[in-house]
Amino acid sequence: MANDRKKSEAAGRSAELIALWALRLKGWRLLARRYKTHVGEVDLIMRRGEVTAFIEVKARKNLDRAVESVTPRQARRIAAAARQFMAEDRRAALQACRFDIVAVSPYHWPQHIENAFEGDG
Repeated sequence: MANDRKKSEAAGRSAELIALWALRLKGWRLLARRYKTHVGEVDLIMRRGEVTAFIEVKARKNLDRAVESVTPRQARRIAAAARQFMAEDRRAALQACRFDIVAVSPYHWPQHIENAFEGDG
């Protein structure tokens, strides 16, 4: 059981790194990685121009499964963490913010889904 959890954790970290570099190649700048609060966590917080994106990275076999895997409860927790970040980062609070998903699947370029979910679940 603990070994499965370690493998899952390593796969998640690997997927986050792949997503991070794919987004950097598209001109996004990293603000925070694995941003944690007492109410939730955001995998990546990135900015490009006047947009701050709170990004959930999902390693799945296909795009549909990645989008479906963000539950309403998880969306609420990500949104709560995003509100905390915006309270600390004045620029994020003043500009457009959205919730994206980056789907990472074997042998495919990571897929960036903009406005993938609403923050209030």
